Amino acid sequence: MKNVKEIEIKLNKEEWTDILKKAFNKKKKDIQIDGFRKGSVTWDLFLKKIGIETLYSEGVDIALDDYYDKALKEADIVPVVPANVDIKEINQDGLTIVYKFISKPEIKLGEYKNLGIKKEKAKVTKEEINEELENLRNRFAEIIVKENGSVVKGNTAVIDFKGVVDGEVLEGGTGENYPLEIGSNTFIPGFEDGIVGMKVGETKDLNLKFPENYTDSLKNKDVVFTVTLKEIKERVLPEVNEDFYKDLGYDDVKTKEELEEKIKEHLLEHKNQDVENKYLDEIIKKAVSNMEVEINDEIIHEEIHRMINQYSEQLKQQGLSLEQYLEFTKSTMENLEEQMKEPAIERIKERYLLESVSEKENITVTKKEVEEDIKKVSEMYQMESDEFLEAIGGFEVMEYDSKMRKTLEFLKNN
Repeated sequence: MKNVKEIEIKLNKEEWTDILKKAFNKKKKDIQIDGFRKGSVTWDLFLKKIGIETLYSEGVDIALDDYYDKALKEADIVPVVPANVDIKEINQDGLTIVYKFISKPEIKLGEYKNLGIKKEKAKVTKEEINEELENLRNRFAEIIVKENGSVVKGNTAVIDFKGVVDGEVLEGGTGENYPLEIGSNTFIPGFEDGIVGMKVGETKDLNLKFPENYTDSLKNKDVVFTVTLKEIKERVLPEVNEDFYKDLGYDDVKTKEELEEKIKEHLLEHKNQDVENKYLDEIIKKAVSNMEVEINDEIIHEEIHRMINQYSEQLKQQGLSLEQYLEFTKSTMENLEEQMKEPAIERIKERYLLESVSEKENITVTKKEVEEDIKKVSEMYQMESDEFLEAIGGFEVMEYDSKMRKTLEFLKNN
């Protein structure tokens, strides 16, 4: 591929020996030879007693660092992934290193303006307003003890229960004063349905079967749960009145109709944002499909690893390591890399599209624009500007992001 350059660096015997002496001096303090103090061995004695070959590995590491800049200068490109290196020849007379540098591939933009994509019009129906109103009432519902009657769907049943399988008490299948919301499908099929109609103080045996998709040791097995109902709790929805409006933070709302108008505005705002996002996604996908680019495997692999690292950080915030996630999902790193390959390619192409459009249209951002973005985003994350910049990698990173956002706006409006 045109964006790949291989540079061969040959070290003659004198250059290679100098490198090996550097390796020797790094290791010298830890070398012990009988009859000599630790760290006092000479170069000639080391060669005689231990051998020069034992320095090759350390010597190659030093040579790779020492000659990298020379190779990069000779390649005269800006690499976008770490260089691949190959040791072509190694012996006591010299070393041959091949550096493989990969720059950004050639990108041929297709049509990216006037793509004929129509933006949807956001609408909010009466049914959606009513549904949101009920969601709000449920959010502010009061949970109270149900003094009379039996369990119905939507109630929370406070129960004692004990499961028995093959005459043995089920491990992990017992509980006391357990609050179970009927309809939550927390337990196996039939359990919650069996509690419907029970009254406080009643004890009942539920003869059930574990489903096919349960754990191997229990799937399809019969189980008897003995359940005692201790208490019933029910949700009491608030009345739609001025007290409810104030609980929602709407001091200016006086009627149900005015509340419904507020709800409509709120829903419309979110729907408009969804419409904008969908519209922009379709523009990008169309512009990417019109673009021509051949992406090196190395660039794809680098993006996959970047995505996996980001995913690993997200898992850490949930108290889970990547290794634990793979164990729980019975997956492997190879499976994860394969799953991320197509999304990685999409991300690379979208990035190349934006960079190419930005360059072709001479889209730039001023220092003031970048500083405004820094202020806005850092406030969103509740961080100081300096702290935020340090976290993302500096001003240049934000400058790049600001320019890409501006390019997205250009695509959306053209």
